[in-house]
Amino acid sequence: MLRGMQVALMITCLVDVFEPGVADATVEVLTAAGCAVTCPLGQTCCGQPAWNAGFAEDAARVARTTLAALEGELAAGAEAIVAPAGSCTAMVRVFWPELFETVGDPEAAERARAVAARTWELTELLGHLDLPPLALAAPTRVAWHHSCHLLRELGAVDGPGALLATVEGCERVSWSADERCCGFGGMFSFKLPEVAVAMADDKLASLADAAPRADVVVGSDSSCLIHLRGRAEAEGRPIRTQHVAELIAAALPSTEGVGSGAGEPA
Repeated sequence: MLRGMQVALMITCLVDVFEPGVADATVEVLTAAGCAVTCPLGQTCCGQPAWNAGFAEDAARVARTTLAALEGELAAGAEAIVAPAGSCTAMVRVFWPELFETVGDPEAAERARAVAARTWELTELLGHLDLPPLALAAPTRVAWHHSCHLLRELGAVDGPGALLATVEGCERVSWSADERCCGFGGMFSFKLPEVAVAMADDKLASLADAAPRADVVVGSDSSCLIHLRGRAEAEGRPIRTQHVAELIAAALPSTEGVGSGAGEPA
């Protein structure tokens, strides 16, 4: 297990604007694992929305700003970059080199590969860190949502489940739709909103078959959780969502939990 790492937080746009409690929880968890956490203020978007929409030049322009900010943190001593989102991590690790090659910037593509090699999604890194004993104040049945980028682009199949298994009082429930897309899909939900809504509603409806019944849907991507939470509210479903960083922070010794989404109704 690793301890005493210097870690730079890639905060992500959605967390920064809509879910700042996830950032607070991420810092709290990493600090509890012995990490020194910095947050480069020069970072902006990773470029994924523009890249997904086919605007490669625009995506590269904003990605270069974040690339430079993350490079600066690594040069200043950070040993790893961590993002509380599978989608943004996948953009950096998988798609940044392709993006910069596409726009004819091989120098930036090479720099991106160096940064990508030291970039982690939060649950990936936590699997290598020495966390203190984790215990929830009350037993909680968790339905884990496998976000598409974390599962399919980064190949994180067993890591999140192994992390949840270390939390006393956290019971992982069987959910047939845990690997099914929530329908958000970045620009997909803007281009085909009716399909995106139907996918979310179908996934949420499948929770009725989970055994035992889940108390909360937990995931690693705020985008998925915001989408699912919004559809649950629209449909009047009593379903709660929580980012995994908030769940782990709530399980830390001598903490009451942080994060705007922790334990809140959908």
